[in-house]
Amino acid sequence: MQFAQLKRREFITLLGGAAVAWPLAARAQQPSLPKIGVLCSKSPSEEARLLAWFRQGLNEIGYVEGHNVAIEYSWAEDQNDRLQALAADLVRRQVAVIATPGSTPAALAAKAATTTIPIVFTTAGDPIALGLVANLSRPGGNMTGATSMGVELGPKQLEVLRELVPTATTMALLINPGSPAIAESTTKQVQAAARTLGLNLQVVHASTELDFDTVFATLIQRAGGLVIGPDAFFTARAQELGALALRHRVPAIYQYPEFAAAGGLMTYGASITELYRQAGVYVGLILKGEKPADLPVRQSTRVELIVNLKTARALGLTVPLTLLGRADELIE
Repeated sequence: MQFAQLKRREFITLLGGAAVAWPLAARAQQPSLPKIGVLCSKSPSEEARLLAWFRQGLNEIGYVEGHNVAIEYSWAEDQNDRLQALAADLVRRQVAVIATPGSTPAALAAKAATTTIPIVFTTAGDPIALGLVANLSRPGGNMTGATSMGVELGPKQLEVLRELVPTATTMALLINPGSPAIAESTTKQVQAAARTLGLNLQVVHASTELDFDTVFATLIQRAGGLVIGPDAFFTARAQELGALALRHRVPAIYQYPEFAAAGGLMTYGASITELYRQAGVYVGLILKGEKPADLPVRQSTRVELIVNLKTARALGLTVPLTLLGRADELIE
């Protein structure tokens, strides 16, 4: 009888141990989640709002962070010289896809780091001119993404600003020398537009927030208006730049609505939130088996003009009816 009870207890103990071991074994055998590497030029706080749109695009394809996909973020904290090492680290971690939302330097760093891992970029410049893809409709290679063609909008931004400040003979262009590819292309195109319009162009630089006060308080005093070139560093500080332009009474134009909402005179450009969402969609499609070589680079098809009438009045400017009629939004 005692032997039978002992055997029974041993059996129950073994059974209980197996009940614990089986789930552990099952979990150990479950495949790990696919990993997305997100390479950012900026900091987490600067990117938080826009990366929500990136995750929205992923969700539309059926991927939810922490549920059926993992995201590993790498932050350059506005130090583009760190991007190459961060990109190489993502390659070592064997991520399935690398996304470089909102940063041409990050896209170029990822391109240099791998020719096999798929890369999804968003950029303001022409991806062909930047050397990211060979063709927009059939990218080839391991890269694809979306572009706002913000560099190409620079001449039009100058033209619109001149329309609102017709007496100006000199305009300024703000670029970030820390992003040489975008800075060089923007400068070249806006300089050509200035010559066509009979304007002198003063090129000014900012790569840190400390540079902003110098730009607005001194250099811009010699210019009738300011075009802010496309750059991830400026985009993250669009509200700050808008407030500075208003404080220093500088007629200025940028490409994203946050700038005009914060007091900047005008914005003329595509939706950056849509670019981030599209990047998320493409990452999701690649995880499902699509090849980046076959996914055409998406181009923003709608450009919006926003005029801050309150700022125009503060600057003593009269907005012509032709410009009022073309505006998508007027801020009173």
